[in-house]
Amino acid sequence: MTDSVAVVAGVGPGLGASVARRFADEGCSVALFARSESFVESLAKELDDGPGKGLAVPTDLTDPEDVRDAFERVRSELGPVDILVNNASSSAWKGVRELSAAELDDALATGVRGAFVCAQEAVDDMLETGGGTVVFTGATSAVRGREGAVGFSAAKFAARGMAESMARELGPEGIHVAHVVVDGGIRPSDADGDEDGDRTGEVESLDPDAIADAYWYLVRQDRSAWTLELDLRPNAEEF
Repeated sequence: MTDSVAVVAGVGPGLGASVARRFADEGCSVALFARSESFVESLAKELDDGPGKGLAVPTDLTDPEDVRDAFERVRSELGPVDILVNNASSSAWKGVRELSAAELDDALATGVRGAFVCAQEAVDDMLETGGGTVVFTGATSAVRGREGAVGFSAAKFAARGMAESMARELGPEGIHVAHVVVDGGIRPSDADGDEDGDRTGEVESLDPDAIADAYWYLVRQDRSAWTLELDLRPNAEEF
């Protein structure tokens, strides 16, 4: 069990909720960042019934000031941040001729700038307390651009580069930065469709609870053997 404070930035009914539940099951206090106030309020109450604790923090991750205010609330109510999961993504699934500049800006503002501001805020806490973990949710499109998903691919490539750069900068300071390639579709919950990953359309898909287990494994890794990038894919012949 742990009393760590975790922020999950980008929480929906799929992977974000699974990560929050997994961390709370380990005794973490988990701050839930998302635009959907009703969902994170409900999930926070659920987490309070277990060994951990939930805090709903409705946040527009595209707004740097809103993100900074959200972290101030986390520090005030839970304490300094030990774990950050950058899980948010947003994009219209369009090719280069159909995607608008505004839609591209939104994908980058959510998946890149939002992750950057979250990391700045969390890393300041981690440096003061002696270390921590930052996990980026990536996708197949982070390593291989996907047809008809220009904005999503651009954002995921950029976030991967940011994670790699941060890992080299912050590793010597005791901060573990890891990028997870979710190489396939994520099994949808009853309430939603694919939350993250690529919209691959295959029958086989990844269980969000199993992905959350892998994220916790990254948090608990010994410093002598940290993972920089972890590939997760369903056990299917096409992979």
